Amino acid sequence: MSTLLKPVDGLFNGSSDSLIDTHCHIDFAACDADREQVIAHAAKLGVQHIVVPAVAQAGWQKTINTCAYYQQLHLALGLHPVYIEQHQPHHLVELDTLIRANQPIAVGEIGLDYYLRDLDREKQCIYFTKQLIIARQRQLPVIIHNRKAHDDCLNILCEVGTAGGIIHAFNGSIQQAHKYVELGFVLGFGGMLTHPQSNKLRNLVEALPLETIVLETDAPDMTVWQHRGSRNSPEYLPYVQTAVAALKGISAADVAIATSRNVRRVFAWGD
Repeated sequence: MSTLLKPVDGLFNGSSDSLIDTHCHIDFAACDADREQVIAHAAKLGVQHIVVPAVAQAGWQKTINTCAYYQQLHLALGLHPVYIEQHQPHHLVELDTLIRANQPIAVGEIGLDYYLRDLDREKQCIYFTKQLIIARQRQLPVIIHNRKAHDDCLNILCEVGTAGGIIHAFNGSIQQAHKYVELGFVLGFGGMLTHPQSNKLRNLVEALPLETIVLETDAPDMTVWQHRGSRNSPEYLPYVQTAVAALKGISAADVAIATSRNVRRVFAWGD
């Protein structure tokens, strides 16, 4: 039996300066060959907890099973906007049923994607709204994917109401950032922050209070500059940590402490 088998209680544990990858698709097929080794090595590097958001009904059971097996992994369930054509009304009913059965830490990955122009925007808004309602009813935070749709996203969040959550891979304006924070969200920054040309992201991190920032990888995609051209991994989260530390003029340990505290607040994890 794996030494990484999840404890029965499933509660947050770890030192205050451990790292938390708030967005990682370690359940994807790209990680099948070496998932256990990657998770174990990430833990040795200080990445003690990894949030794994689901993206479509067809993959929910694999995500659930993967998160049940490894103690570092924490489940989120949702319907991703990029796969909007796959989603069916009965998936929303199944989502609510699986949430009650499996007790994920969040509803996600949900949201809006207007960057890909061929995606049905009206259908995206409908599914986003209905998943927000489920999250509100189940008193769960949400993990939001948003590309080129911040105004509509903010309007829907204000209309529906939420328990807050994480804006994954945030790349909006500082004004939009403040609006999300007012609604109870923190903002996720990942591998793109390490790329020298990412001036907008760097300016955002410099301007935002540390209590609004969390770290992520979005592995196996969006890898860090130091490993460009290769598969991304939660093992690379320390590169993001170091980038934030340099931009804020603080130590890497302080970044770990602050961002982990932010995650615990959003997900209501005990110390």
